[in-house]
Amino acid sequence: MNKKTSSFLQNLRHLNRNIFPLSSTNIVRTMKVDPLGLHKLKITYQNSILKNVLFIDSLQKAQLSVRFFCQGVLAFHLEDNKIQKRRLSTLTSISFGKFLYPRRLSFNSQCFLVSDTTPQLTTAGLEKIMASTEHDLLQKEKKSLFFAKYRHLIQECNSMSDLLDLFSKCSGFSSCSYFIAMWKIAKNMSEDQKRFERQLLCEHPAFNNFCDQVLKEAKIVNLQRLMFTLYAVIKIGIPQNTYLVQFLLRIVQERINECDELGISVLSRTLEAMEASKNVDALRAGLRLLVDKHIWRLEHILTLQSIMKCIGKDAPYPLKKKLEIRALNELNKFSPVNSQHMFGALAAMNHRSFSLLNECSKTVAAHIHGCPFWMLMNILQSCRDLQYQNFDLFTAIADYIITTFAMWKIKQVLGILFFFESLKFRHIGLMNLFLKRVLDESQSLNQKEILCILHIYSSLNHFHECQDQQFLEVITSALNTYLPKISSLNLLRAVYSFCILKHFPQDPFNHLLQDNIINELLLPGNKNEMVESMLHQVNACLELENTTDLHSKTLTLKKCSPTPFHSNVEVENVLLALLENKRLFLKDVQLPHNYLVDFELRMDSRRSQIFPVSEADVFKAEADILRVALLCVSRSAFCLGSTHPRGKLGMKMRHLRALGFHVILVNFWEIKHLDMNSAVTYLKAKIFSPEAFPNTTEFAAQDLK
Repeated sequence: MNKKTSSFLQNLRHLNRNIFPLSSTNIVRTMKVDPLGLHKLKITYQNSILKNVLFIDSLQKAQLSVRFFCQGVLAFHLEDNKIQKRRLSTLTSISFGKFLYPRRLSFNSQCFLVSDTTPQLTTAGLEKIMASTEHDLLQKEKKSLFFAKYRHLIQECNSMSDLLDLFSKCSGFSSCSYFIAMWKIAKNMSEDQKRFERQLLCEHPAFNNFCDQVLKEAKIVNLQRLMFTLYAVIKIGIPQNTYLVQFLLRIVQERINECDELGISVLSRTLEAMEASKNVDALRAGLRLLVDKHIWRLEHILTLQSIMKCIGKDAPYPLKKKLEIRALNELNKFSPVNSQHMFGALAAMNHRSFSLLNECSKTVAAHIHGCPFWMLMNILQSCRDLQYQNFDLFTAIADYIITTFAMWKIKQVLGILFFFESLKFRHIGLMNLFLKRVLDESQSLNQKEILCILHIYSSLNHFHECQDQQFLEVITSALNTYLPKISSLNLLRAVYSFCILKHFPQDPFNHLLQDNIINELLLPGNKNEMVESMLHQVNACLELENTTDLHSKTLTLKKCSPTPFHSNVEVENVLLALLENKRLFLKDVQLPHNYLVDFELRMDSRRSQIFPVSEADVFKAEADILRVALLCVSRSAFCLGSTHPRGKLGMKMRHLRALGFHVILVNFWEIKHLDMNSAVTYLKAKIFSPEAFPNTTEFAAQDLK
């Protein structure tokens, strides 16, 4: 019983404090409580102005709140400018709205209650009360007109300086509203225009007073408005190390527990745009704790994605996993736009969720038409950052680019192809179509675009069936115009790309092979390992390829560090099982030009018989002895979703053939997923010719499918 009475008293105090926040000097509240519950609660209000009148905003709202019953109460309301009254029944239930901040009592309603137990009010008294109510309504209407007027004036401002001029005339209006209005103006400006407007803003004579006013309001303003103000300040470009920004950050830290879902969303977007600092890191840590506590109450997908972009790559893994699970639970609510943004959200917190990415990829691929260019770039960049490859998604994007090819600029298509190359994806149709575009617009290409095109086509080892030679000649001609001013490193990259594409133009090679260029490339601190490796590859091309004009210009380079050996135990065991535990092969054979062969076999020219190594050495000079190089390659050595070798592997295969080898590629990842018998059959089909074991080749192909 005592607990019930205590709870009742607490609710009653909360009711009085939030619903009737009248001044204590004008009101005396008397509460008589019977702890046994034998009598009804009596509440008496004595007020010098209202006397025993209780104003209620509405009698008809049905909301979950504190309820009480009225007995013997008259309800008065205005009807046709006359006071009408009616008696409430004993079972009438009056409900109040949500508990808000203790602001002023609302006089919007023209309805009030009078208890029967109090002295009866005369008509003159009631008219006096109504006159007071009408006066309050008039004052509130004037204030509303005042704010509406200034909101209209703010909307008519075309620059941030105009808003400060308006603030100088009326500083009583909320300064936070001015900052929010400034951001609405600034977000539609270009970067140069925004920079100029920001300079005018800081030089405005009223700017200091304006900032002081913001600092004063920060402690008492509504938290959502404070969040929007901080967001506007950051987006406008106010320096982050200023007192204004740091003060607002500290205030938000103090009040972060008051955040609702909208506040969390705005705060996430704000922190996403800010650089790391002590206050920012502290606020981000507080946001992580808040999100961890309220993550299952979030209702909006965009809020969830804003949080994922904000919490940082160093966020605890359990929190990342919770966000992933929360997103998976809401998958059925994802719109195409939500699916598009999920890639960037996962990349921002460096969390690769295959389940989430696969489902979003299906949605994006199904609704790819109409997707803006910047979103396509964001998706591909996020896939690269997450090292996520999805053949169907990339194919859908490439097909969409092909169907709308005429509307894209050459730079835009080049940007898409650049990300495709980093993801090892080769779309033949798009690359052929872009090649034709390059032939038509070669005069408009700049140096950066030429180098990018060479890198993409050489890395993916792409050759056009009909126009390949014409394409290479056009690119060479375009590059020659930049030879006098190209850097030595960019020149080396261009020549290296030509080597992979098996094209050896004289002018770029002659320019590269000059002593001063080579000496500049070999200077310390110039990415020596990468530069030396590329120079050795160029030198190998000059010696092994059919380059008659350039053969005499080979480089004299110091020996490169040997290629590290890779453990291929699985393949070695399968090879031993195939050869009946006879070691008829050489392992990790080091060749000239720093090439490494995983396994070398000696076979007859028909590839039907394997000879022992010692016996093969005796017949080195005979024409019917074939040197076979087994190269164990990973999946990354091929283009995505195909067995087409990428650039470096393709050039290595060419050079090994020039050294007299027959090259066989063994897919290392396929061997791993096969049992011993299937692996032996697979390797047997690879090594021996189809004529020697026709059934084996057919069986191996079926087994791999």
